Amino acid sequence: MVETTTDTIVLYTHPDCNYSDALKEELDELGITYEEIDLSLRPDMWATVEQLADGERITPVMVTGEVVEIGFHGVG
Repeated sequence: MVETTTDTIVLYTHPDCNYSDALKEELDELGITYEEIDLSLRPDMWATVEQLADGERITPVMVTGEVVEIGFHGVG
């Protein structure tokens, strides 16, 4: 069962990252909306990703309200 939330999901992705693709595909299949920030188009946002991921440049990073999930572990 997928829990519903009113928090906006922000998803930091990179086109060279298969895990980013997998997470987006799963969210789309579940009908979960999100705001995608493609880091290849917005390299200025890497500083935000590094802050969220304890200094690492890693994707995907999914932020839902106060919750930060680093990498792809499946949704649900």
